[in-house]
Amino acid sequence: MNSRMNSLYSYLDNNNLDAMLITSPKHVYYLTGFATDPHERFLGLLLVKGEEALLLLPALDYEAAQAASTVTNIYTHSDTDNAYEILSKLMPRSIHHLGVEKDDLSVHRFEAIHAAVGATTYVDIGFPLREMRAIKTPDEVKRMKRAARIVEDVLRSGVSKVKPGVTEIELVAELEYQMKKLGAQGPSFETMVLSGAKSALPHGTPDNRKVGEGELLLFDLGVYADGYASDITRTFAVGDISDEMKRIYDTVLDANLIAIEAIRPGVTFGSLDRAARESIERAGYGPYFNHRLGHGLGMDIHEYPSIHGRNEDLLLAGMVFTVEPGIYVPSVGGVRIEDDVLVTQDGVEVLTSFPKQLTVIG
Repeated sequence: MNSRMNSLYSYLDNNNLDAMLITSPKHVYYLTGFATDPHERFLGLLLVKGEEALLLLPALDYEAAQAASTVTNIYTHSDTDNAYEILSKLMPRSIHHLGVEKDDLSVHRFEAIHAAVGATTYVDIGFPLREMRAIKTPDEVKRMKRAARIVEDVLRSGVSKVKPGVTEIELVAELEYQMKKLGAQGPSFETMVLSGAKSALPHGTPDNRKVGEGELLLFDLGVYADGYASDITRTFAVGDISDEMKRIYDTVLDANLIAIEAIRPGVTFGSLDRAARESIERAGYGPYFNHRLGHGLGMDIHEYPSIHGRNEDLLLAGMVFTVEPGIYVPSVGGVRIEDDVLVTQDGVEVLTSFPKQLTVIG
């Protein structure tokens, strides 16, 4: 049994739980090494106190699970079976207190599980899973570094295609083509290319707008590689831009560097956000930085921790998250500069290395 599974069995013992049922495909992969997307079909990893772990999964995934899973006790259901009736029969004894991932369960699925198991109480086990996932192993860091290298190569390719008249959506298509070509599983979120005044929309939607001279051009993209995500944002000048745009860029870059410089074990996430935000406020752009400094990164593009000014949780070695200050001025444009960072034993390692000085393209 692997160490992650051992930790969950210890959690069972220490929290008066009879069993826990893991239904998130990413957590099944995290705990067993078996990756799948079951779509609407049921997938469950069942841990019962004092019993061997078992997997219940669609029959069409059986051979793949046999080859990849560290759990060898595997049961299947066909498309004509009631998977919850099979789950009920697999329960070795009465379950009174069951741990479940409340964030992962729809009401329909919860009701089906309750009908099958009939537990008295259902306890959210998101916390121990979150705590485990927050500290990346050397293997996870290796995968994330690969994802960062790929996305930077993708970005270089996309930037080389920029010229006045190219549309945002054409650049998105080029980026996502290069992702697969360069070895990624695919984008880790909706690829964003925003030009001109649209760059002032933190979550704008690319469309057929043409890139023009004298504008800011923002790229926000990421990939999945070996099951782990990267996330990078860079903003460029297309030809000569105004002095105000240059001031905005320099202010965001300073905030990015100040926050990264402050990263080390034992400081709070809130202190990082405040350091970046105070730098932007001193430059007079405080109202235009309207989102948190960053977010955790790993198997999900957004995971624990959330790096905002009120988060007083402490940084720990092995955590990976983004640092992405931004300034968004309506009718002028926006700048965001985002890096992926790893907390080390004595400081920080920046996983993204794409140049951050203002670059003129087009």
